[in-house]
Amino acid sequence: MNAPTSMTSDVSAQSNDVARDGTIFLHPGRTALRTRPLKAIGHWNELMKNKENTEEVFHIFECFPSSNFLPRARDFTLSEKGQAIRAAEPYLPDILDDHAALRKLPAGTVAHAYVDFMEREGLSAAGLVAEHDRFRGSRPRFDDLVEWYANRQRDTHDLLHVLTGYGRDALGEQCVLAFTYSQQPSFAHLFIAYAGGYNIRKQVRTSAPVFKAVTEAKRLGKACPRVTEMSIRDLLAMPLEQARRDFNIGQPVHYAAAHRVWQGESIDPYNLLGQNKAA
Repeated sequence: MNAPTSMTSDVSAQSNDVARDGTIFLHPGRTALRTRPLKAIGHWNELMKNKENTEEVFHIFECFPSSNFLPRARDFTLSEKGQAIRAAEPYLPDILDDHAALRKLPAGTVAHAYVDFMEREGLSAAGLVAEHDRFRGSRPRFDDLVEWYANRQRDTHDLLHVLTGYGRDALGEQCVLAFTYSQQPSFAHLFIAYAGGYNIRKQVRTSAPVFKAVTEAKRLGKACPRVTEMSIRDLLAMPLEQARRDFNIGQPVHYAAAHRVWQGESIDPYNLLGQNKAA
């Protein structure tokens, strides 16, 4: 999961930069966010009561605004590559939720693996957008490049699950966030990833290498080019294994080891906390 659109602590710079089509980089109406660690802990506690409560994740990101988001977004959105990708992919959920079109691509592609994953898990890109919209409520929307770039971070979250091989179990989610941290640095990614790992170790008696898996995911994310800044249409058309090779996405060794340990301990990795309560 990734941060909401207003995730920067500095909205004063580069407000006059404009793309070729006239879209402004940074709308002057955006307001700066403050770092609020205590509030983040409160939202984390609420998330632990219900890990499907995605709104709390968005709140945590808002409590830890990223100081390097604007320079990163500016470099890409105003580049020739970035502007070409925005013209071809103005709104990713329309592409990602067109499963019929994605199924027309060859078997073994990222597209097929993505559709299989989303249908198996009962997910949709539009569903994540709806969660984000509920979090934002009546806050203003800004039709600027910052909005488009931030939305791509949100909309590619489930695609990262497919590319990396991390599942939607508790550890898998923490690993995807650690991977994302190295792609799009924000302290919120690490906060949730390691706090989630700590919670697993606290709640479940296990010898599984939980923290090694999270740290490994952080390393794997650093070796991979930013998925947000790739042509998602081109990525979806690639064979999955080729994409992993070409983009240096290594095998999640410690994550797989954790699942083997849990199998030997008769622990369901997709119901860690539920099993603990039953015990």
